[in-house]
Amino acid sequence: MNTLSYKTVSSNAATVDKNWVVVDAEGLVLGRLASNVARILRGKHKTNFSPHVDCGDNVIIINAAKVRLTGNKLSQKEYLHYTGYPGGLRKAGADVMLSKRPERMVEMAVKGMLPKNRLGRQLFRNLRVYAGTEHPHEAQQPEEMTF
Repeated sequence: MNTLSYKTVSSNAATVDKNWVVVDAEGLVLGRLASNVARILRGKHKTNFSPHVDCGDNVIIINAAKVRLTGNKLSQKEYLHYTGYPGGLRKAGADVMLSKRPERMVEMAVKGMLPKNRLGRQLFRNLRVYAGTEHPHEAQQPEEMTF
């Protein structure tokens, strides 16, 4: 009688190998960029993916100011922020966000595509977004990734 025994391998914090990845956002559509970056942050592109472990890579996004929005989103999309005080709802259009704080716009898009729990908050800390082409993470030797 031939009995095969297979074991399910589950990743944990000790067995995960985390890399650094740099993504150039110039000319990319915001939503498509955010979904691909969320997939890399989560670790779904790796063969040893476990849904309960931070097995994703650290992602650096450069040129966030040159991201594209399709359709009429640049003039119609609004970002809402509540200050916590009565009547404290603040609105900012996508055109204002893109000109003043493009990093925040990309961060919000990626954060919305991550899990809404402790793991999602931990994964979000692995993201760094910069409006220009320069970033201070050259010592980590990030590898270039294109979509």
